[in-house]
Amino acid sequence: MRFSVAVCAFGTWILAGTAFAETLVERGEYLVQGIAGCGNCHTPMGPNGPVWEQDLGGRLVEKIDAFTAIAPNITPGGRVASWSDAELARAIREGIRPDGSLIGPPMPYAMYRGLSDRDLSAIVAYLRTVPAVENDPGTSQYNIPLPPAYGPPVDSVADITREVSVAYGEYLAGPVAHCMECHTPMGPKGPMLATDLGRGGFEFHGPWGVSIAANITNHADGLAGYGDDAIKTMIVQGKRADGSPMLPPMPYDYLARMTDEDLDAIVLYLRSLPGLPDS
Repeated sequence: MRFSVAVCAFGTWILAGTAFAETLVERGEYLVQGIAGCGNCHTPMGPNGPVWEQDLGGRLVEKIDAFTAIAPNITPGGRVASWSDAELARAIREGIRPDGSLIGPPMPYAMYRGLSDRDLSAIVAYLRTVPAVENDPGTSQYNIPLPPAYGPPVDSVADITREVSVAYGEYLAGPVAHCMECHTPMGPKGPMLATDLGRGGFEFHGPWGVSIAANITNHADGLAGYGDDAIKTMIVQGKRADGSPMLPPMPYDYLARMTDEDLDAIVLYLRSLPGLPDS
């Protein structure tokens, strides 16, 4: 791995030109337990929802013909405890384990490759502090070929200025929350980000049945007819304009923990997307 991940749990970062001052662990907690929604896949589910005493302890995420995807235990009680910070960071951002094997879908590597060095360091720093969970959810099985890699090695990714802007909203909706991967149709080589960004149509299977990712572009089939407040309500409360509930797996409880400014930035970015009809 060509970049080094500097983890300083007690150091404070002061971002130039902003009012933010926080430790890496604090930033990591905000990302993991908030907008990134890592527990939406990595926390075991019981009949009444997430099993919080086993937070981030791993679980079965998806079982379809193509694969059985199991999110591993990412607490200090799981296999990652023996990985170095740099190895864990590489697994998160590039999908490559210390032994060189590739982590398969649905981890959103088309998005995670864009995580900034600082946010990646923050996520690793926070994961090292969470309570250890003794749980082995098993190993994923794939009936489809995986590529040799998701792209070339990532040297470094610069910070995106944290402000209410299209650029920061794109970063949050992309690399951090990976909204754009779930809401983009899949082709034979992964999400069709270059041609169908935000068009929707991807299917998710779970105990609730089948849910289909919505079109979130500025088209009549998407968000063009919704006001900003209605979009925000859908994102953080999982409720449509008529009050009806939306289906999983969108991590509404996690997204509800984001700051108002981050939510504003995401909506600003969504408004910038070219309109595309439903696929």
